[in-house]
This record gives sequence, C-alpha cells and structure tokens, in this order.
Amino acid sequence: MSSNSLMKGAAILTIGLFLSKALGLIYIFPFYAIIGESNVALYSYAYIPYSIMLTFAISGAPNAVAKFVSKYNTLGDYDTGRRLMRSGLFVMLGTGLISFIALFTLATPIAEMVIKSEEQVFTVAQIANVIRWLSLALLVVPFMSLWRGFFQGYGIMTPTAISQLVEQIVRVAFLLIASFLVMIVFSGKVETAISMAVFAAFVGAIAAMFVLLYYWRKYVPEFDRLRATSISSGEHISMVTIYKEILTYSIPFAFVGMADPLFQLVDMLTFNDAMTSIGLAKVTDEYFGMINFLTNKIVMIPVMLASGLSMALIPVITRYYTQGAQTSLRYTVDKTFQIILFVMLPATVGIMTLSYEIYYAFYSKSEAGATILMHYAPIAILFALFAVTAALMQGINYQKWVVFSLLTGIFMKLALNIPLIKLFAADGSIIATGIGYTTAIAINVAVIVIVLNYRPTVVLKRFVLIALVTATMAVVVLGVKWILALIVGEPDTKWLAILYVVVCAPLGALAYAAITLKIGLAQNVLGERITRITNKLGL
Repeated sequence: MSSNSLMKGAAILTIGLFLSKALGLIYIFPFYAIIGESNVALYSYAYIPYSIMLTFAISGAPNAVAKFVSKYNTLGDYDTGRRLMRSGLFVMLGTGLISFIALFTLATPIAEMVIKSEEQVFTVAQIANVIRWLSLALLVVPFMSLWRGFFQGYGIMTPTAISQLVEQIVRVAFLLIASFLVMIVFSGKVETAISMAVFAAFVGAIAAMFVLLYYWRKYVPEFDRLRATSISSGEHISMVTIYKEILTYSIPFAFVGMADPLFQLVDMLTFNDAMTSIGLAKVTDEYFGMINFLTNKIVMIPVMLASGLSMALIPVITRYYTQGAQTSLRYTVDKTFQIILFVMLPATVGIMTLSYEIYYAFYSKSEAGATILMHYAPIAILFALFAVTAALMQGINYQKWVVFSLLTGIFMKLALNIPLIKLFAADGSIIATGIGYTTAIAINVAVIVIVLNYRPTVVLKRFVLIALVTATMAVVVLGVKWILALIVGEPDTKWLAILYVVVCAPLGALAYAAITLKIGLAQNVLGERITRITNKLGL
C-alpha cells in the first residue's frame, strides 16, 4: 500500500470514526437533559468494566487479524488468512460468551468497589443492575470484530467504517427513545432508563452485524479469486501455529485497546475513596462523571484521527517491515507524527480556549465542569500519541514493549492518583493520567528511535511551527470572543454559549488553515493532494 493508499484508508476510517464519534457526542445533549447531570456517573460506572471485559473478549482481534492477514497476503499466501477467518469466528463466539458470563456474575462485586460512602448518589444494587444489562453486548461485539480485522488486512476499510457508523446510529436512536419513554412518558426510575440506555449497545451491535454480512457477500468473490492464486495451500501451517502467532499479536493489541478503560478503572477504584477522604463525598459521583464521561466525550473527538490512522497504519507498517523497506518505513513514521501534531495541537488549544462556552453549550452552566474540560483537554494529545506510537511498535513486531510501556504508565497513574487527588481534588486525577500517558509514550518513542534509527528532526521543527501558528489561532479566538462580548454580552445563557462556539470555533479553524496554507505548512504535512488544491485556488 502506497502512502496515498495509507491516507485513503486512514481517511475512510477517520470519516467513519468522525461521524460515529460525532453521534456519540450529539446524543449526550438530549440524554443529559433526560437523565440529569447527577445521574451521568451511573452510566460511566457500567461502561468502564464493560470496556475492559470487551477488550478481553476481543483480545485485540481487529488489529491482530489485520496484521496477520496483511503479512500473509504480502507473501502471496491468501489461504492462511481465510482459514483463520473460518475458525476464528467460532473462537470469538466462545470468548464473547465467557466474557458475558464473567461480567454478569461480577456485577455486584464491581459495584461494591465503587461505593465508598453512604453519602454517594447510587447504591450497589443500582450499579450492578446496569452492568448486567450492558453485559449482553458481549455476546455479539467480539464476533463482528474479527470480521472487521479481516477486511482491514486486505486494505478494505469501508466495512469497518460503515458498520461502526450504523452501529452508533442504531445505538443512539434506541438509547434516546428508550430513556425518553422511561423518564418522560412513563415517569420511571433513572436506573431503568440507564439500563435501557446501556442495552442499546447490544441492539447497535446486531445492526452492525448485518452491515458486515452485506460487505462479506459483496467481496467474497474477490477473496475467493485471490485464494485460488495463493502460492501455498497453507496446509503446512497448523491452526495451532496460526493461533500462536495471532496470540502474540493480540495480547499487545488488547492492552492498547484497554489503555483508556484501564486508566478510568484506576479512577473508578480510587477516585471516590480519595475524594471522600478530603470531605467531598457528596460531589464525588458528579466529578467522576465529568472527568470520565462528559469531558472525555468532548476531548475524544479530535482523537478519532489517531484511531483511524493507527488502524490503517498497522498493515502498512507490517508490509514495509516484512519487505525491509526501511526508507519507506521511516518516512511513514515521520509523516504520521506530523499529521497527529498538525491536527491535535490546534484542536486541543481550541477546546481549552472555549472550554466555558463548550461545556455550557453541550451540557449546562458549570464553572467546575468548564475548568475540568480546560485541564483535561491536553490529555487528548497524549491519547493520540500513545495510540499511534503503539501501532508503530506493533507494526515492527515490538509488541512486548507496548505492554511494558502501558503497564508502566498504569503503575504511575495508580501510584499517584490518590495522593494527587488529595492535593488537587479532581484535577489530581487528570494530572496522574497525564503523567501515566507521558511515561508510556516516552518509552514507545525511545524504542522507535533506537530500532528504526529514526531521527525526529523534521517533526520537531514542524512542531515548533505548528505551535506558533496555534498560538496565533488562539489569539484570533480570544479576539473574536472579546468582540462578541461587546456586541451580545457575556455568554451567560445556553444560546449565547452556542453562539460563541459556532462563531469562534470556525473562525479559529479558518485562521489556522489560512496561515498553514499560506506558509506551506499544510502542504508539507498533508501531501501532494493539498498542494494540487492550493495551486488551483492560487494559494
């Protein structure tokens, strides 16, 4: 796959992820209005253990299978990947069933670890009940994850992107309709509404299955044609050997997939205890929801680029590594870092600059929420860098170092979370997360530099330039805010907050785009296609 194919594959996944993430953000507004801010934490308490158990059930299947299939396809052995697909579906059905039983059974013990004080909003029974409803999704999601990985191994990204989008559309629609009926129409309990909301994950997964089935029927003739040209029947490669190789790939992928949930799990197990110890038991559930759900949803939107790029990146890196194409490999690494910084830095600073207005527009007027969003926003850059550096290391078969770096980062978070929360309250959790991710990223980068003899000279120069342009963008946004304040007043109502976001965000993005295009930065980072467009526009 050429660098243009990499960008195309990343673009398809990124667009799908963007729309999926956008829906994952938009639904929060009505859902938040239906259940209220104080009940958001109940939703989060269920999703964190579910995410971890889901990662165990999937075991890194999409990326591991994509890497495996890409490797053998590059060698001309198309049969081995098909054999994996055939048997792997049954394996994933089994892991999904085991994970469902485990989470369903452990619902109450997990809930007991969350409740640290009688002053908290929720009970053990409420949390356990919601976890059980959500566990049903584990019966379906692992099964379709293998399918997605198989398509990605062939460089076909559309099925993953479309199935994720349909899954999200159906999930959000069911979630909003069910919670509205329970809370508004029938005046039911919050626990019931949230139980139906999490059950939506199962409904969405069923819809995604039908999408993948459609694409399988569409592409299977091509897969069969390639299989007929396979240079080896694959019979000499036993299924034990295949699964041993997949397991070698999947364990690091599973750990990477669990990165955010594991960091959130540390909060889930320690946040309430630490907050209670400094006399904040009454607000600990609310603050937990702000950090691990409300603000997390916002900052994860720009991180979608890293997710899409890393998924498209692994088969490409694997191919270059298998072929020994060191120059192409280093070029791809260099370009990847530049793209991440080019997008993530201005997005993060933009969120920080408009944190008050964004939080008010999306949720409600809250100084605490806006402050947490401002402090949490820089973590988005760390999310993106960890995802990409981990993908690079897995592509060059340094999976063990990915596990080591993540475990080291989690250890730092675990060691520092309680003392930092006691010192800085909710901000302590954010600081501990930042230190943990920074540690993991530093290890990953060190390995990449040493193994590939990579020198990030160009990346560092571009970073300085991107930072200067981003600072200019921030000045523009602050200037527009000042002008708006003179014209319409301070954003002390939701509609004014929305106006500030709608006006300031596009103007800031326009200023950033105009400057980077004018000085040639965008062309250098994003490639020939941008250059052709700017030439047509006379820029």
